[in-house]
Amino acid sequence: MPVEDVVRNNIERFSGFAELYDTYRPETPEAVRALLIAYLGHQPDTVIDLGSGTGFSSFPWRHEARRVVGVEPNDDMRSQAERRALELGAGNVTFLQGVSTAIPCSDASADLVTCSQSFHWMDPQPTLREVARVLRPGGVFCAYDCDWPPSCCVETDVAYDTLLRCAEAAIERHVPKRDQARKWPKEQHLDQIRASGFFSFAKEVVFHVETRLGPDAFIGIALSQGQVQSALRRRLPEIEQALSAFEARVRDAFRGGKKPVWFSYRLRLGVKAATTT
Repeated sequence: MPVEDVVRNNIERFSGFAELYDTYRPETPEAVRALLIAYLGHQPDTVIDLGSGTGFSSFPWRHEARRVVGVEPNDDMRSQAERRALELGAGNVTFLQGVSTAIPCSDASADLVTCSQSFHWMDPQPTLREVARVLRPGGVFCAYDCDWPPSCCVETDVAYDTLLRCAEAAIERHVPKRDQARKWPKEQHLDQIRASGFFSFAKEVVFHVETRLGPDAFIGIALSQGQVQSALRRRLPEIEQALSAFEARVRDAFRGGKKPVWFSYRLRLGVKAATTT
């Protein structure tokens, strides 16, 4: 598939549900900020958040950095982020249209470049080349994701997996390959960082965040997944029935109350060499 088709499909996958996405996706955990500052060695002056979506991974940095730049190619997502910036009075957070292989920022302008739930939508090696360009010496790149579904109980895990498998199978059967999005394997993120040759140090960190959610929030997380939205938007066979069954099973599992839920994170980071030879 031509590169331009991949980029277009990946961008369009996230159109039409920015408000729902913003409501239910988890915000960047405090542990991410603390960890990255520790590996950077000082407070960041400038943070670039690639694939910033609705800004939930950008805004938490506004108290840590002088300047935060979210780079997001999807117009719906970026508009939602800009609305939130006004609501929050986050004057040091800006959002720019752009893609990861052509970051609209100058050379050596950032201390941190982050990808929250987004690096798997990017062509890794051209992206890492751009990341290295905009990072200052000693700067840190980080790609972090949480596993789906968040851990709750057997019933919710099975219901979630069944819904997503239905959506993915419907897309595979009914959507032409040229119109399907492409993902790069998350389990290869660390290998990609190391293989790029731009980072003197790289590692993976795993951790979890515990919270309590009600059934609406758990259902909303599933609805925020791109494959579910793609299937619903195209009105693909069986997706409405699968969604109804999913919602019923989740509500039955939650029994009208809240339950403990664990978000499991996998964070891969690379530190750009402090000096060049």
